[in-house]
Amino acid sequence: MTITRDNIMTLEAYSKYRKENKAEIMAHRQLRSVRLGEHLNMQFESELTIRYQIQEILRVEKQFEEQGIQDELDAYAPLVPDGSNWKATMLIEYTDVEERKIALGKLIGIEDMTYIEVEGFKRVYAISDEDLERETDVKTSAVHFCRFEFNEAAKKAIKYGAVVKLGCDHPNYNMNILIPLNQLESLREDLN
Repeated sequence: MTITRDNIMTLEAYSKYRKENKAEIMAHRQLRSVRLGEHLNMQFESELTIRYQIQEILRVEKQFEEQGIQDELDAYAPLVPDGSNWKATMLIEYTDVEERKIALGKLIGIEDMTYIEVEGFKRVYAISDEDLERETDVKTSAVHFCRFEFNEAAKKAIKYGAVVKLGCDHPNYNMNILIPLNQLESLREDLN
């Protein structure tokens, strides 16, 4: 389902919906969150997570003006997977401010070195930050937006049970993990 102005709830309707559904939405977000090591959290987006993000911003900003709503739609709706890809928010997480500052300086380019590897196929590297550049010559951002684009054969393999890894081959953060089955089952739904 595409998120449009016509299917965004009013602030009043969303307030009621939020009270009734927040726990379920948070469980869905948790199910689509895959940690790669201690400091990289890949939050795979869905129509539900992006709709929630938009509605939360509108709620917090008490935004009901048409242009403000459209601005949020323009910013976030492109993050919904469209059937041939997985889209994710990459969070580089360090609790200590100084440690984070040092790490972000050592991780320049990490967003372009992160990949999905489907059993039997070449790695699919993230297409990152299509909206705007998020790093400088001295540091990367703690947040990146990534798209992993799959060909038909890889999509089919994922749907029919291939093992899938999330990995990174940045020299300062080189690791990979198997995407756990419960998360993978949720991600398969994005490839319809």
